[in-house]
Order: sequence, then C-alpha cells, then structure tokens
Amino acid sequence: MDILKRRHAESDSPWVFPSSTGTLRDPDNTRARIRQVVAGTSFEGLHPHDFRHYVAGVLDDAGLTAREIADYLGHERISTTQEDYMERGVVGEDAGPALAERPPITNPKDKG
Repeated sequence: MDILKRRHAESDSPWVFPSSTGTLRDPDNTRARIRQVVAGTSFEGLHPHDFRHYVAGVLDDAGLTAREIADYLGHERISTTQEDYMERGVVGEDAGPALAERPPITNPKDKG
C-alpha cells in the first residue's frame, strides 16, 4: 500500500496507473498488459474483473454488510453484489430445529 500511495503522490495524474499521456488507460490495453505480465505464472488467465471479486470476498469475510460492499463496488442494487460477488453462507443453526418441529408434508393425493 505504501508503494501505491507513493506512486500516486509522485504522479502528475489523478490515476495511480495512468496511460503514457496521464489519462485513464484503455481497458483493452490494460487487459493485454495483464495477460503479458501473468503469462507463464500461476496467475495466467487472470482478468482485471477478478480483482473486484477478490475485494468483495475480503470485505464479505471482514463482516461488511451487502449494502456496504455494494456501495464500495459501485453497485446500485444490493442484489447484484449478493448474487455475483458474495459467497453463499451456510444455513443458520436455527433452520434445522425449526423444520424438525413441523410434521412431514403429506400429499393430498395419497390415500394412506
């Protein structure tokens, strides 16, 4: 993080990794450069979008709410964050006993 902060402080651009002219990088060029950098490593096949999933997972593991994670990622709808970026949790401990208290469902078509 210190390296990124220093790089940003020393830059004439508002971007940490600007293009050669100081503007935002073209997404296609960025993807191509990442492919070059990770070629032959265990990260081969990495896509820039994977970083969003990684960050969402870290924030989810840290206990942030879906709304907080959605706001950080820039999602208008929490459902986008929950469906596409957050891990499904395990069933709560109260689900089993609650279901066990109910009698089994019987099919009205069964005569027995």
